[in-house]
Amino acid sequence: MTALYIILWALLGLAALLFAYIFLIIISSLFVDMKKEYERDSRYYRWLLNSSTAIAVKLIRIHIQVSGKEKLPDGRFLLVSNHRSKFDPILSWHIFAKENLSFISKPENFKVPIYGRLIHRCCFMPIDRENPRNAMKTVRRAVDLINNDVASVAVYPEGTRNYGKELLPFHNAMFKIAQKANVPVAVVTVRGADLIQKNYPLKRSDVYIDVLEVIPAETVKELKTNEIGDLTAGLMNKKLNG
Repeated sequence: MTALYIILWALLGLAALLFAYIFLIIISSLFVDMKKEYERDSRYYRWLLNSSTAIAVKLIRIHIQVSGKEKLPDGRFLLVSNHRSKFDPILSWHIFAKENLSFISKPENFKVPIYGRLIHRCCFMPIDRENPRNAMKTVRRAVDLINNDVASVAVYPEGTRNYGKELLPFHNAMFKIAQKANVPVAVVTVRGADLIQKNYPLKRSDVYIDVLEVIPAETVKELKTNEIGDLTAGLMNKKLNG
């Protein structure tokens, strides 16, 4: 019976810790000003974001295999990736936690309870895809984040989730971020994240995140944005359909 009591108390203790942690996240999110455009990342909110994501990955039983991470530069960069699942950015900021990624994302994601506030405080940026002038404001802010060494920036050149096998046409204006900030472009693919909802809770999900190539800043500067788009799309298609 003593062993049973120990187990019960341990479970109660874990439940209490989890409740306290969730309560901490909820309360902390309320202090984020959604009308303010933050110029500096917050270590505290970044910790909340990364730690809660790590817990979720364990609970949902997502097994992530990563390759090519050693190719990433020491300094800031623009990360571009394909986009087939709403889990893509979540798993990417989890795997590249040390790289401090700030994503350009659709405005609806910032309305998600609690987490919309966390990503806003971590300098994630909404983009107005219907208004080119507003979209360029986001591009300029992304450049500032990189130049001020606040964060590396991550974008999905397809512009939206792609439910097919072939990549959607790229919004090549996103590559202006790398050109204006004079940083390399890290080309990444994510495979398997689109099966997570189907697999959970009965099956484990295997997700593959691959850093295919890092295009040097000098090359990025020399090429036109559509040429960078063609180059990155070619690398992604080779990996996704090879």
